Amino acid sequence: MRALQLLADRKLSIVDVPMSAEPGPGEVRVKIGAVALNHIDVWGWRGMAFAKRKLPLTVGAEAAGTIETVGADVTNVRVGQTVAIYGAETCGACPACHAGKDNLCENVAGVRGFHIDGLACDYVTLKARHVVPAPDNVSIQAAACTPITFGTVEHMLFDNAKLEAGQTILIQAGGSGIGTAAIQLAKSVGATVITTVGSDEKGEKAKALGADHVINYREERFEGVVRKLTKKRGCDVVFEHVGVDTWAGSVFSLKRGGTLVTCGSTTGISTEINLFQLYQQQLRLIGSFGCRIENIASSLAKIGAGVVKPVIDSVVPFDNIDAALDRIEQRQVFGKIIVTL
Repeated sequence: MRALQLLADRKLSIVDVPMSAEPGPGEVRVKIGAVALNHIDVWGWRGMAFAKRKLPLTVGAEAAGTIETVGADVTNVRVGQTVAIYGAETCGACPACHAGKDNLCENVAGVRGFHIDGLACDYVTLKARHVVPAPDNVSIQAAACTPITFGTVEHMLFDNAKLEAGQTILIQAGGSGIGTAAIQLAKSVGATVITTVGSDEKGEKAKALGADHVINYREERFEGVVRKLTKKRGCDVVFEHVGVDTWAGSVFSLKRGGTLVTCGSTTGISTEINLFQLYQQQLRLIGSFGCRIENIASSLAKIGAGVVKPVIDSVVPFDNIDAALDRIEQRQVFGKIIVTL
């Protein structure tokens, strides 16, 4: 079968690899139909692997496909069904996994496509517990946007930040894949959404998704605008994933007792924090990584019900992935880039 492999930093190639194994008990084989690109793919592509990995490595952390074969004792999916694939290889046996908190697995093998072989290939064999069936009206491309994009945002906003109706949220980088998901999910529960974007064109698209207020961060200091919009009160929640460039302004945008939840650091990994501000304002800073498998199921249900809809920037074939990753790195996308075989 074919696989898209990273051979060296910034060097990807489609190669022939052995066919994915026949599924054993409790396993399934999935025919991959779509891979959604994320910043973690960019990090792996340019050599920012924060753990040991061995090249060549099949890339792709977020994907969906159809069930091709099922092994013995598999009851959660059927042949031909569209499924989303969980983005990490978790053990399923530790206390965290038993509690439904796979993203806190004590024995995780790694993130697919980053630490271990990923999903950008014709077929993949994996544990049935790592696939989540999609409603019949959800396309493979839409399902491919749930394991990381919508799942991560669901976990951030509702499991961690406890976002509620009537609250105000600042969503950084509203034109990104998770930014577009965050706008829709926050609006779906009745929150007031303020978001930052890098151009007026992206601002108009963010408004069309439901954002109440849009700030072009290239033209205005977003934290000053936030204070004006909230009458100096600040936001209940700040949705962070940019990192160093926005961190201080994000913290300043919080109300007293507010919550900042972050899942990324695309502009750097080290920053400073004002401890006096942290404890005097009684702020809550929450790190969030990945999601629970249940977050994927919830996201698929919301897409099926029309509550939210993945924003697809473009669909490209495997041999155009270098240009796609470069566009993400240069922040030249609105929504998700989908790669197909």
